[in-house]
Amino acid sequence: MLVLMVTARAKIRLFVEQPLGQGQGIALSQPQAHYLANVMRQREGAEIALFNSRDGEWLARLTELGRRAGQAQCLAQTAPQRLPPDLWLLFAPIKKARTDFIVEKATELGVARILPVQTEFTNSERIRLDRLQAHAIEAAEQCGGTYVPPVEPLAPLAKRLADWPVGRALIWADEALAQDARPADLPPAPAAILIGPEGGFSPAERARLAAFPMIYPIALGPRVLRADTAAVAALTLWQSAKGDWQ
Repeated sequence: MLVLMVTARAKIRLFVEQPLGQGQGIALSQPQAHYLANVMRQREGAEIALFNSRDGEWLARLTELGRRAGQAQCLAQTAPQRLPPDLWLLFAPIKKARTDFIVEKATELGVARILPVQTEFTNSERIRLDRLQAHAIEAAEQCGGTYVPPVEPLAPLAKRLADWPVGRALIWADEALAQDARPADLPPAPAAILIGPEGGFSPAERARLAAFPMIYPIALGPRVLRADTAAVAALTLWQSAKGDWQ
């Protein structure tokens, strides 16, 4: 496989579903064509970067571009495929903008899956899955990643725990431990981080989590954090200790 050595990567990056390879033609969607032609003012012959979560990043040339459709051709690979650590994020959805923030930052920080969970005190009873997945794609395009974590449908916390895979640690960011500024030792991958709702977990949920065989309760410092802040803090701690930041 030809790997192109460049001093500067293409500034425009797009996620596509199709396979990428030398000489491969790629059909661009209507939103992508509109973005390239009308927002970024690109024309036929311009070069962009494409990735699909499987084949790394590829430099591609626009061979056709209109307002409603476009075509690109792969020239050479500019970055190998890089998968994040086998880390999941479970969180209870909160207000729309802050839920968007959690998905964006989880993608940037590096997770393999994003799993919204319904708890007794969850503020939102529904999510726009397509909207959240679009935010994950946009975050990956902006941060230079080659992987977009899938965002799973909202499911009750009890169901997630009942279906929990053997051998995967569940790191519980327990707000009740806020006075302990020293987080416990973190388990390596495969692992998952659980962030609760703004109102915390109910007594019944806390009891179930405490008895869960794969649970690892941790503190996130001496202050009680907002749910979106807690997600970023916990992901940062794990990535710096057990992830691909080392």
